[in-house]
Amino acid sequence: MIIFLHLVIAIAIILVCILKLKLNTAIALVLGSLYMGIACGLDPVTTVNTVASGFGNLMTSLGLSVGFGVILGQLLSDSGAAKKIAHTMVNATSSKYALYALGFTAFILSVPVFYDVTFVILIPLAIAMSRETGKPIHYTAGSIIIGAGAAHTLVPPTPNPLAAAEILHFDLGVMVGVGLVVGGISALIAMKLYFMLMDRGFWNKETDETGVEVYEEADVSKGKEPSFIASMFPVILPVILILVGTIWDAVSDTVPVIILFLTNKNIALLLGVIASYIVSSVSMTKEEMDKSATEALKSCGIVLLITGAGGSFGAIISATGMADFIAASISSISASPIIALLFAFLVAAVFRIALGSGTVASITTMTIMSSVAGTMGIHPVWIAIACLSGSLSCGHVNDSGFWVSTNLSGFTIKGGLKTYTLGNAFTAIFAMIFAMIGSLIF
Repeated sequence: MIIFLHLVIAIAIILVCILKLKLNTAIALVLGSLYMGIACGLDPVTTVNTVASGFGNLMTSLGLSVGFGVILGQLLSDSGAAKKIAHTMVNATSSKYALYALGFTAFILSVPVFYDVTFVILIPLAIAMSRETGKPIHYTAGSIIIGAGAAHTLVPPTPNPLAAAEILHFDLGVMVGVGLVVGGISALIAMKLYFMLMDRGFWNKETDETGVEVYEEADVSKGKEPSFIASMFPVILPVILILVGTIWDAVSDTVPVIILFLTNKNIALLLGVIASYIVSSVSMTKEEMDKSATEALKSCGIVLLITGAGGSFGAIISATGMADFIAASISSISASPIIALLFAFLVAAVFRIALGSGTVASITTMTIMSSVAGTMGIHPVWIAIACLSGSLSCGHVNDSGFWVSTNLSGFTIKGGLKTYTLGNAFTAIFAMIFAMIGSLIF
């Protein structure tokens, strides 16, 4: 109970540093980690070393992968390839399924592209579709929110699911495959439920919309756009390579060295980046591509710093013995994997509500739950899905994604809660249900 009390105080310190003192999230996480370690009996030197090793261990696994993924996404955005994918996929469907096509497009784009960028790219298309089909903006914006949120949270190479395979010690290809299937199906069901709720008068235009359309077009080159097939190639190439490695390892006792090399996550994403450079060269000069990559690395630095600091916080929590204590407590309460998954979901949701960062929420919770999978006899991917879906469930006003979605759609805070918060909560619940079913079957 003392450790839990210190964890609550550590979270309070982090919140005060972020909300009141306006410190960077990474600095706040490190300060909270230092308090947690020293207050729980670790000597100051051990605490500092644990903070550093927690950061370093996570960066060893994620640093290159996240960096390559960010560059890939930025090039697709700036070259017009992402917009080409969006328009092609939406135009390929009938008006009856246009909303689902828009959500599915957001899902595909958010595999290599961060949520905020995906939303900025697609919101002009959502507004145009709203005018053409007569569907209010909260339908089209909601489609993007649900689709992009699901992929960003559940499908590598975004930091959250990328870290899952490392922290919980299972094959990244399994995370890619399960994330694509569970995330895609959960998003489609969530969209259906969301649309049904809106059809029943849940939306109030006077209180949920500002009446002002505000969005920014992505800074896309005015040259010749890449073709749809070319635009998709950098997206699907890393996914296919990683999945090939997983499947080959599952069906064969020996994997050739060349396959191990090409299907390594860093090499797969590097090849994706090279492909994105080739595709982008259709509409961008070398100088423009270099500038795009430089801009991507600027944002990548912040992402990596916060992600690594989340790893530090998780490492401190683990060093205090809390993770082992929780694993033992869950085992003593019940041998059912359902209990463990529900606990993971709820803990991640609490961290998301308190800290606002889905990355920190999921990484911290996965660290706490890292020893549970072995004791429960379930595949760790289901623990990962539970932690990730919990971190998706409660995004609100302390989350940057909330403000991007709300402001660019012309929604009030109440409207943002009805779209961003509620839409992602639906996805999280269905993903959690699939995790429970999967843990009982596989």
